[in-house]
Amino acid sequence: MGLLRSREDLEIVAWPEDRKCERSWLLDKVAGATGAIVMLSDKIDEEFFESAGPSLKVVSTTSVGFEHVDLRALHRRKIRLGYTPDVLTDAVADASVMLALMAGRNAGAGVTLVKEGKWPDFNFAPFFFTGPQLSTSALAQTRTVGFLGFGRIAQVTLARLAAFNITHCIYSSNPTSARDPALDAALAARHGLQSVRGVELDELARESDVLFVLAPGGEKTRHVINAEFLRKMKKHAVLVNTARGTLVDSDALAQALREEWIWAAGLDVVENEPHVDADHPLVKEPRCVIVPHIGSATFETRLGMVSLAAQNALAGIDGEAMPAELDVGARLATRL
Repeated sequence: MGLLRSREDLEIVAWPEDRKCERSWLLDKVAGATGAIVMLSDKIDEEFFESAGPSLKVVSTTSVGFEHVDLRALHRRKIRLGYTPDVLTDAVADASVMLALMAGRNAGAGVTLVKEGKWPDFNFAPFFFTGPQLSTSALAQTRTVGFLGFGRIAQVTLARLAAFNITHCIYSSNPTSARDPALDAALAARHGLQSVRGVELDELARESDVLFVLAPGGEKTRHVINAEFLRKMKKHAVLVNTARGTLVDSDALAQALREEWIWAAGLDVVENEPHVDADHPLVKEPRCVIVPHIGSATFETRLGMVSLAAQNALAGIDGEAMPAELDVGARLATRL
């Protein structure tokens, strides 16, 4: 807030509570605004723009995703959109590795057992709570990590996984992006891997020991991880989703876990979140570790996100170049 309040020429109206902003308050207070800083939980649609009126120049979202923004309505009104990419790359990469370890090693079930006071009555057996090891070992000398989406966060995640002596990396990315064998070879050399290569979805499913879902959301990628895909995966494979809940068919994943098509799943995002209660089919699965969309939840990252969002808003108000502006016209063109 300091960056915003330093501008004496601006009137700042801020939601005063440390919880999700109420829709009625937002629609009331945005009336006549020149700029608006919003969260991923705020729906930026026709109703929002109508409430704001013609004075609105910029919407700055404190998120890397923008599925909550009606891009066509925004573009039609010539309103600019700022967002916060890159700032959360390291935090999400850390969370991705965390979830891979938690899911593979049964951490969710183990924590539940302790919290429910059942540890004293737990009968030890050599293979209780065992799971597939993320790193290579004398008994498993190769490990293949797969990435659905191979952008910034995926490549930073791969750098962290190198410490686990991963041997192979495969990925499937945007079909319009040409694969670069030279770049793949350079990544393999940098991280000490035997290979890095792009593959089709079928091979990604069949060969991944751990699959990290890090692709953009939207209609084109909705339920790309479905029953057909999950049936092709290894029985000891672990699925990690720190991207968007819509990429994974929740019912299909619950069935895959229940019927042991795959070993486990670690999820930071779930379709239709936050409406995920105790009766949700994935919550009922003991080998599914779910955390409530906290991939960017570090002090450093959240401070960086709000700072960038404020800088974007001020630049938009002043008619200057934003540090991080989405090219809405180009984005809409790719959807055609």
